[in-house]
Amino acid sequence: MATRLSARALNRATLARQFLLDRADVGVLDAVAHLCGLQAQEPQEPFTGLWSRLRVFTPAMLSGLLVERGVVRTHLMRRTVHLVTAEDALAWRSRHAAMLRQRMLGVYRRDLDGIDLGELAAAGAAVLADREPRSMGEIGRALAARWPEAGARPLGETVVAALVPVVQIPPRGVWRMTSGARYVRLSSWLGRPAAPPATDGSDPVGEALVRRYLAAYGPAASADLRAWCGLAGLPRAVAAVRGELVAFRDERGRELLDLPDAARPDPDTPAPVRFLPAFDNALLGYHDRGRIVDDAHRGLSVAGERAVLVDGRVAATWTVDAGTVVVTPLRRLSRAERAEVAEEGSGLAAFLSEGARHRVRVAASPV
Repeated sequence: MATRLSARALNRATLARQFLLDRADVGVLDAVAHLCGLQAQEPQEPFTGLWSRLRVFTPAMLSGLLVERGVVRTHLMRRTVHLVTAEDALAWRSRHAAMLRQRMLGVYRRDLDGIDLGELAAAGAAVLADREPRSMGEIGRALAARWPEAGARPLGETVVAALVPVVQIPPRGVWRMTSGARYVRLSSWLGRPAAPPATDGSDPVGEALVRRYLAAYGPAASADLRAWCGLAGLPRAVAAVRGELVAFRDERGRELLDLPDAARPDPDTPAPVRFLPAFDNALLGYHDRGRIVDDAHRGLSVAGERAVLVDGRVAATWTVDAGTVVVTPLRRLSRAERAEVAEEGSGLAAFLSEGARHRVRVAASPV
């Protein structure tokens, strides 16, 4: 019979895999690869995500990788913008193509009625063939000359989010830079096209995704894997690697799979306060988020609220007001917990202001 893991045991495993139990002594590129990318539709949020996870991190480290094309911003998992390594973008893009297309049709099926998506993809690629960066609006308006009834936005968004592999280029995503999203083809930016899908019926990319996901998020159920990546067609990949994995059960009896040698710390391991950015995958990377957030607060991450972990669980939200990190507790915090939140918040304020300010304010706990 499979060993049963408590919610607290799963919490500590998640924190360890996500570099949130102990800050990791690894480089930024290796961290982005280990985490399978960072959700990044809010361009500045990955900086906080990495600051909370790495022993040594400065904004210039990530900005430099983005400018030097070691990491890219592109639509991948769940059709959301992720910051991933260049190698992962090239390896994973084709495997996500069908899901990206299907999700865009779910939004714009009526607008795109009667349009051959293959023709739209070819036309979008032709617009971008000169390697000049273009906004989604510019791409859409160029395509609307051919398909005026569809409208520029449905055409432009479908091309950049689904049909043509593209990246959002710097300065978007660079530290403290505000810039609209401008796109070039992935193959133009990185000098080679995305790897094509396997033609022999195998799914090596899917199998690698299973292993990579479990390394960063396990132990986890197949439903958690699907919720993270948005891919429905992974049962065969899971079945193919199942012999490499170990199985557990959670408190509800769900089967959880994991890599045999991955970290599963003692449930009583102390967990330090950590500040998470908006849409962090430590929260969104599961179908069952109960290991890290109470059901009453489950919607916070989807709404883009930034979370504070206390004893490993979401216990507060945070924002920045006039240079001060403002923490709003979701439950009563003990005196010791408030002190730890204030100390970590002061460090975050210093990071965000590049040492200019250390101000933090912890609001009163709810009654």
